[in-house]
Amino acid sequence: MELGISGKRALVCASSKGLGRGCAEALAAAGVNLVVNARGADALEATADAIRSEHGVDVVTVAADVTTEEGRAAVLEAAGDIDILVTNAGGPPPGLWSDWNRDDFIAAADANMLTPIALMQAALPGMIAKGWGRIVNITSVSVKSPIPQLGLSNTARAGLTGFVAGTSRQVAEHGVTINNLLPGIHATDRAASLDEGVMKAQGIDLATAQAQREATIPVRRYGTSAEFGATCAFMCSQHAGFMVGQNILLDGGAVNATL
Repeated sequence: MELGISGKRALVCASSKGLGRGCAEALAAAGVNLVVNARGADALEATADAIRSEHGVDVVTVAADVTTEEGRAAVLEAAGDIDILVTNAGGPPPGLWSDWNRDDFIAAADANMLTPIALMQAALPGMIAKGWGRIVNITSVSVKSPIPQLGLSNTARAGLTGFVAGTSRQVAEHGVTINNLLPGIHATDRAASLDEGVMKAQGIDLATAQAQREATIPVRRYGTSAEFGATCAFMCSQHAGFMVGQNILLDGGAVNATL
């Protein structure tokens, strides 16, 4: 399918690897020029070189922590006038309700709620002026089906979801859409880290820990960054102009719900 976004410019956060990279690669395959961001400069440059070589698009790199005010300023300055924004940041650590204090919740909110909100607030005026824009926030399946040990993530991402629900309907008349993409378990470093936690907690090997989690997914496997990226690219395409304020699950059927 021709996505109709060739030549547009996208900022994709936390995109040196994992789901962010999957989104960057899929957008590049559609002819979108990129501003990519991550904290680690070496991995980021390697990813940018690979995307340039494979797809022939312009790729600008910004090594910065986008969850900090200084990092956001650097990323936004390099990004300039963008048509597409994909927000993304690593989730906070797992734990029990009794493990967390006020500072933990503030840190989670900064990374997974206030950072994407700030990026949207920066990008929206330009998109509205042009009469076209696409914003996709990578959040989590926990928005639809809370994960007990990820209480910090549940809390922060639910706040972001509420902001998007209202804001998306305020800007839709200007040709700008905002939606959320909710990953379940994908084969990323985050999944590996959680698998290692299960392994240690239960005294089992890593393969067994992964098999246990795969058994909870109807497709019986983890998702891939490539299929996640393809979904993101469609949500950023010309064909998604009637998709507004939605929370799109990509979880292999793990959430057992009708709506």
